[in-house]
Amino acid sequence: MESNRVESAGRRKKGQLLVQSVERALAILEVLAEKGYPMSLTEIRDEVGLNISTVHRLLSTLMAHDFVQQEPSSNHYKLGLKTFRIGNAALYQFDIRAIARPHLRKLVEHCNETANLVVWDQGEVVYVDQVESTNIMKMIARIGGRGPAHSTAAGKILLSSFPPDELKQILSRLNLRRLTSKTIVEPDELLEELKKVRERGYALDLGGTEDHVICVAAPIRDYEGKTVAAISVSGPSVRITTEYLEKELVPLVKRVAGEISREIGYLGQPAEGLADEKQRKCI
Repeated sequence: MESNRVESAGRRKKGQLLVQSVERALAILEVLAEKGYPMSLTEIRDEVGLNISTVHRLLSTLMAHDFVQQEPSSNHYKLGLKTFRIGNAALYQFDIRAIARPHLRKLVEHCNETANLVVWDQGEVVYVDQVESTNIMKMIARIGGRGPAHSTAAGKILLSSFPPDELKQILSRLNLRRLTSKTIVEPDELLEELKKVRERGYALDLGGTEDHVICVAAPIRDYEGKTVAAISVSGPSVRITTEYLEKELVPLVKRVAGEISREIGYLGQPAEGLADEKQRKCI
């Protein structure tokens, strides 16, 4: 017996190559999410319209991967913690701009240099939001624009969040092109730089992306301690002196990044090495 739920999904996706077992498993997750209470095997079967042995096999698979849990007292099924984690990750991706925007404004109010919100995408950094400095001479990046990960401060933050083995694979695929005389283009040298970034909790671009432009970035972490984005502040070296950078700008950017992190659920101290993280121009 086929379910109306599965059939309707099939009609909506007609012409696309779909995997039936995945569709059926997703239908079960949708039912559990919509009902909002633990359900028996027969209740789930009735909702999705599949035979009971098929539903049982799908539930067993979902349980093995923590997408579904079974209550010991009733043997009823409910959504597992994995769905909570995935849902929160999606929520942060949609909401992080709205959450970070007032903090970016606060950064600019304090230092009057351009502040950016940056994420990782397929080997590059992407600017998803920005608040500009009111100075005539200022750094500007187009929202949605991309930048090199190996030279930008935000890129170094996001690169440093990957586990060592994954990071080496990423670096092997990146074009470590020289942009200025200060750009790091040797993989081993970059790995050493990323180690420092992890240890100190912030990253610098001291003219490595564009001559005479200074940038500092810090990580935004979610409730699991994973780096999901970075904020950065950039400006000309004539204003961002070494003393100002170290005494004022670095602590400011780190503090604001920490405030954003706490708003999206981060409670602990930075995890050593920021390992086990997937997901993330300063010019």
